[in-house]
Amino acid sequence: MTPYDLLITPFAEFDFMRYALASVFCLALSAAPVGVFLVMRRMSLIGDALSHSVLPGAAVGYMFAGLSLPAMGLGGVVAGMLMALLAGLVSRFTTLKEDANFAAFYLSSLAIGVVLVSKNGSSVDLLHLLFGSVLAVDIPALQLIAAVSSLTLITLAVIYRPLVLESIDPLFLKSVNGKGGLWHVTFLILVVMNLVSGFQALGTLMSVGLMMLPAITARLWARNLGMLILLSVLIALFCGFTGLLISYHIEIPSGPAIILCCSTLYLLSVILGKEGGILPKWFKNHRHHTT
Repeated sequence: MTPYDLLITPFAEFDFMRYALASVFCLALSAAPVGVFLVMRRMSLIGDALSHSVLPGAAVGYMFAGLSLPAMGLGGVVAGMLMALLAGLVSRFTTLKEDANFAAFYLSSLAIGVVLVSKNGSSVDLLHLLFGSVLAVDIPALQLIAAVSSLTLITLAVIYRPLVLESIDPLFLKSVNGKGGLWHVTFLILVVMNLVSGFQALGTLMSVGLMMLPAITARLWARNLGMLILLSVLIALFCGFTGLLISYHIEIPSGPAIILCCSTLYLLSVILGKEGGILPKWFKNHRHHTT
């Protein structure tokens, strides 16, 4: 098999592979920068919680319209934002922290979503919602993903400075202009939108992987925020392309293949990453002790 057959032929010959590649690239461009801000704000697990909260909304959309992307997408957005709002309200009026409330609500949301789909659909429909199928992405799904990606990048460009400041020192931003809550809510909306656009391709359980793993991996190689965002996008693009090729050639599900590529790079970075990886940190400490 020539390199052309290995790397190019699947995308040159099959429309579904081209649609899948375009959707993964769009997701990588928008979800990876959002993941960087989640890591900065120590909200990585909240991203996972929001990805699970999308399921009951998507299930309600499925109950009324079947596997209709607009209906499931709208339901997912409403459910995700409702969970974020409820978690915030409970945190404000009780002694529980926001992350604890997110954990409680996301477990409840996941259970509700699975029950709704199980009672009103087949096991195939449940698997589709949980794990998605990037190779089944069609033109409407690709248009939705591209629209969310474009809107995310434009919004991040507009709110970049206050979002960075709110991530680093929210109390200072609130004292300066009193709009810290606005940027927080706007950011959560972006998170939910990207998770909803990703669930068609990667499923509700896997969509957060393309958001978080590249960002976490990039953190082991870079400290500068601009470099973090760039590196996370490049990692997501590489893993998306590689994962699709692996899934095509050895016939495994595409979503898990993409996330496993991200996981492999993460594990390598844990060992080799120059910003806190095991080996560089050991060499640095060893050199310090010898001197």
